[in-house]
Amino acid sequence: MIYVIDHNDSFTHNVVHQFSLFDKVICHNYNTINKSELEKASVIVFSPGPGNPKNYPLTSKIYNKFKGKKKIIGICLGFQQILYCEGAQIIEQKKIYHGFQSSVRVVNDKSLFKKGSNFKVGRYHSLKLKEPFKNDNFEITMRCLISNTAMSFENNNDKIYGFQFHPESFLTINGNFLIKKILST
Repeated sequence: MIYVIDHNDSFTHNVVHQFSLFDKVICHNYNTINKSELEKASVIVFSPGPGNPKNYPLTSKIYNKFKGKKKIIGICLGFQQILYCEGAQIIEQKKIYHGFQSSVRVVNDKSLFKKGSNFKVGRYHSLKLKEPFKNDNFEITMRCLISNTAMSFENNNDKIYGFQFHPESFLTINGNFLIKKILST
C-alpha cells in the first residue's frame, strides 16, 4: 500500500490517481495522519504543496521516523522537504516555473534511469535546492538542461527518491514510467 501525505495542494489528487495505477493508495492531509495506515504502508509519498518545507514540521518528523524503513518518494515540495530534512537549504529561484515544460537530463550513472536520457517534465515551483549540496547517500540524478537546477535525487541505500518536477502532470512525458521504475526497485 502507498500512503500519500497531502500538503494542501490541488495536484495531490493527480498524484493519487497516478500512484493508484500501481498499488492501493491511501491519502490524508498532513494535519490528519492516520498512524495505523501509515505504519501499514510500504511506500510514503510526500505530495506537492505551497510554502516552504520548514512550514511542515510534522512531515519532517514522519520522514525522520521512516527513513531507511520504508520507501519514500517526494514530489515538488516533497522533494524539497526530504532534502531540507537532510540539511539542505531551499531557496527562491530567480525565475518561477509554474506550468512550464522543461527538458531534463539524467546526469548520474548511479541513477535508476540511463545516464544521458532526456525527459520533458512539468514544473510548478518557485523554490529550489541551494547547491552545492553534499550528502554521501543522496545523488542528484537529473538536471534542467537550461538552468542546471537539480530536478531529481536518489538514495538507493535507503530507497528515498525525489522529483522537483511533477511526474503526474500532463506536461511530463513518460511520468508513469518514472514512477513505475521507482516503485519496482
